Amino acid sequence: MPAALTQIHRSTDRFVTTIDWLHGRHSFSFGPHYDPHNTHHGLLLVNNEDVVKPGTGFRTHPHQDMEIVTWVLDGELEHKDTLGNKGIIYPGLAQRMSAGTGIWHSEMCPARSARNENRAEGDPAHGEATNPSGDQPVHFVQMWVVPDTERINPAYQQLDINAQIAKGGLVPLASGRGHDAAISIRQKDAVLSVGRLTPGETVTVPDARFVHVFVPKGAVELEGVGRIEAGDSVRLTAAGSRTLTADAAMGAEVLVWEMNSHLRGW
Repeated sequence: MPAALTQIHRSTDRFVTTIDWLHGRHSFSFGPHYDPHNTHHGLLLVNNEDVVKPGTGFRTHPHQDMEIVTWVLDGELEHKDTLGNKGIIYPGLAQRMSAGTGIWHSEMCPARSARNENRAEGDPAHGEATNPSGDQPVHFVQMWVVPDTERINPAYQQLDINAQIAKGGLVPLASGRGHDAAISIRQKDAVLSVGRLTPGETVTVPDARFVHVFVPKGAVELEGVGRIEAGDSVRLTAAGSRTLTADAAMGAEVLVWEMNSHLRGW
């Protein structure tokens, strides 16, 4: 077992990418941003929080051997990929792309809204994700974990979990362990949960070898840590379960990874 450790990673400590159409914050080394002491936590390799202006986005690019989960906080993304998936990703729609042996995707924003026509198709994917609103930026978090089996066939899955989230508490969003209310990921040692916590709501952070708590909206009090603001994260290693309480005025949205193994050789 690893030694017990708690690390607070403030929003102001994250790597920042700012260009005319994108404001991105990276919790771990990403692209040109590199710190050999900040490459991952457990199995989590990427935790990017992006705001993309309408009519813009990421051009087509490839991935392989990675489980990629996208969670929209505000606005919408239009998705297309080389598997033929396309559609709109909106708040409450969990989306996973298994890159496997290789997949090309983009995260672009068309000038016109494609929301209604693409939702009707019912098959959004993470290949070309765009902000189709036309006048509103999209705010989303993209997370990568390594798969437990390499060179699998590329795949895509989505699930609307708004009804489950509305019941309160933490809801499994992406799981390698077969949770009912979650999309599946090809990593048996990882589960991602989400909560839109009402003011003062308390939940229990799971006990796992590695836990990553990210607060993209609002603020919380984490037992043994203190106040965690929007954009902050906490990396727990063999730290046991903790209570987490949403701010009494604003509540919070939280993303919690529980992982029982870690990357080797990083």
